[in-house]
Amino acid sequence: MSTTGETGTEQSESPAPPDQQWHAPYNPWLISGVATLTTFMEILDTTIVIVALPHIAGDLGVSQDASTWIVTAYLLSNAVVLPFSPFMSSLFGRRNFYLACVVLFTLSSLLCGLAPSFGLLVVFRLLQGLAGGGLQPSTQAILVDTFPEHKRGMAMAMFGLVVVIAPAIGPTLGGWITDNFNWRWIFLINIPVGFISLLLASKFITDPPYLPRRKGADRFKIDYVGFVLIVLGLGGIQITLSIAERKGWFESPTIVMLAVGSAIAIIVAIWWELRHKDPLVNLRLLKERNLGATVCLFVLFGFGFYGSMVMFPLFLQGLLGYTPTWSGLAVSPGGIVMVFMMPIVGLLVMRFDPRKLVVLGLVILSIALYKMSYFNLDTDFRTIVTTRMLQSFGISMIFVPLNTMAYTYVAREMRNSASSLISLGRNTGASIGIAFVANAIARHGQVQQSHLVQHITPFAPQYNAYVNQLHKILTAISGDSVQALAQAQAITYNLLQQQSMALAFSDVYRILSFMVLILLPFVFIIRKPNIQR
Repeated sequence: MSTTGETGTEQSESPAPPDQQWHAPYNPWLISGVATLTTFMEILDTTIVIVALPHIAGDLGVSQDASTWIVTAYLLSNAVVLPFSPFMSSLFGRRNFYLACVVLFTLSSLLCGLAPSFGLLVVFRLLQGLAGGGLQPSTQAILVDTFPEHKRGMAMAMFGLVVVIAPAIGPTLGGWITDNFNWRWIFLINIPVGFISLLLASKFITDPPYLPRRKGADRFKIDYVGFVLIVLGLGGIQITLSIAERKGWFESPTIVMLAVGSAIAIIVAIWWELRHKDPLVNLRLLKERNLGATVCLFVLFGFGFYGSMVMFPLFLQGLLGYTPTWSGLAVSPGGIVMVFMMPIVGLLVMRFDPRKLVVLGLVILSIALYKMSYFNLDTDFRTIVTTRMLQSFGISMIFVPLNTMAYTYVAREMRNSASSLISLGRNTGASIGIAFVANAIARHGQVQQSHLVQHITPFAPQYNAYVNQLHKILTAISGDSVQALAQAQAITYNLLQQQSMALAFSDVYRILSFMVLILLPFVFIIRKPNIQR
């Protein structure tokens, strides 16, 4: 079997040749640090803005519902540009494309921080997302090319730290900045990082000589049909997932039209790209079993991982009343676990079957999510921290081996395209997972409330005893018996809502736990890599 390259040339499905013909001119660890610097900020920006939306809405004079377009615009442009990264890299050179993305990301961050109106902020977020969508696959491809095959696990550990930790700390960092400074600093903090990254990247990042480049008079020729179909499909899916919860999902004709139109565009795009001699997105690479299987696993893993990551701060701050600082303290130990574990796993993938490490990680992650399903309004800080650390341990065992196995049988000339497909799969899974979690929590909260409210009746002895006790306490404080009774009933109803939402979180955590276990058989679709030491 063979795969067809970006320019129509045939690429062998045999293992990629060892990278002894080209070595990066600088220390690989230095290059990896430089390459991941701006990418960390880019991925951070996918979640850092979430908790600041109420402040932004109030400052710019828009509704809470409208403010979510700040997140949607970023995710939309980010998702759309991902498949085009290989084309841009082959047209201008990967290094030049990467530097252009850094410049655009830094400039758009400055514009976001200075935006005088809501409309301009959304436009600038679109630009920021365009730059970010090019950074992710470029960074991953740079790391794969920089490290030799026998050290590629360490390269993926470095990339894993960026991809996993950045979205996890985003909501907490965003909340802390908003509480102590101003929401505009969420964007302005990117400027010094982008400037430093641009200086370092221009000096230390180079392109290997084997990277394909588009040359000749037709080098600017692009697959316009594929371009339009992919933009409509991915853009439509992202908009659908972003607004579906507010519109009532498929009860809304708008959502139905968006979902059906997006699905048709994606199906036609797949058909078109597979038949085109010079496709914009090289889907033929997915015929290689390891790459195809890992992309599918990343979609499903991203679903559970990012969904659970969004739930964690929502539960801590929304139900337990944690401040952003304390929420960050609860999340931080898990990040420390990943910082220590990912390099260790990077070494282990060179010595053991990576598939077994993934299986172990999935089992641990499932156990951690199941333990989270027992969280309630009285769960103590220690239990939350230790469970989060267990979850991080499992994630560390999954991310690095999957990324390492994905590139084993991909020709080195095709790594840009492979990185783009992997990033697209991961981001698609994240978008679906976040949308699923938001909808599932809302729906399960309604179901749980309908069950609990059956016990809130004048004929329920426990309810009457609780309200009477509150009534006496509040009457003694205020001296107004009628007002105290209304306050007692309101407090009881608020408690009912809190308990309903806590049970909803438990239900969703349990669903995610079982979904992770479903992935286990699919791991062994991947061929065991024959890593040359």
